[in-house]
Amino acid sequence: MDTFCTMTDEELVVSYAQGNDSAFDLLLSRHKQSLYTYIFYTLRDRGLAEDVFQETFIKAITTIRQGRYTETGKFKAWIMRIAHNLIIDYFRQRKNENTISNDDYEIDLWNNPSLCDDTVEMKMVKMQVLDDVKRLIDFLPDEQREVLQMRYYGDLSFKEIADITGVSINTALGRMRYAILNMRKLVTDHKMILTIN
Repeated sequence: MDTFCTMTDEELVVSYAQGNDSAFDLLLSRHKQSLYTYIFYTLRDRGLAEDVFQETFIKAITTIRQGRYTETGKFKAWIMRIAHNLIIDYFRQRKNENTISNDDYEIDLWNNPSLCDDTVEMKMVKMQVLDDVKRLIDFLPDEQREVLQMRYYGDLSFKEIADITGVSINTALGRMRYAILNMRKLVTDHKMILTIN
């Protein structure tokens, strides 16, 4: 397994395609956190996010096993693109079914005591700030929200975002810039304080 740890994603894909399941286990462990966070934050439904997450890796496994994966040096962007497409398919299907869904509850991704040593008060302040930020993100146009989520919750580079969304890097950067400007304007208009000391 130590040998695998030094291998690139592309080398792991080749090894997995040749039948070494441990190679895929390492690929999964490298990318599961950022992929799941992106899916969950976009869908805001834990059960649905887990389904899309599993379907993403099933599609990846199938594609690799069938020898249809094209080696480009961008495994993370490729797997994020699969998830992105599955999410789009979900929203299209939901739109076609004329289903209306209200988020009756908000799940705080960051309220995990095992990840911090803050006081209870500081955790509450941070939770409120994150809730405010999530609400602000909801007011952004879809394209700006998508780039912001991919960048901060999917941990993708602007090049990867551009590849996934099918736009130029400058367009992806522009959408991020406008997202931040729009969020600042919303904060100012509503006199919100989002800083934590």
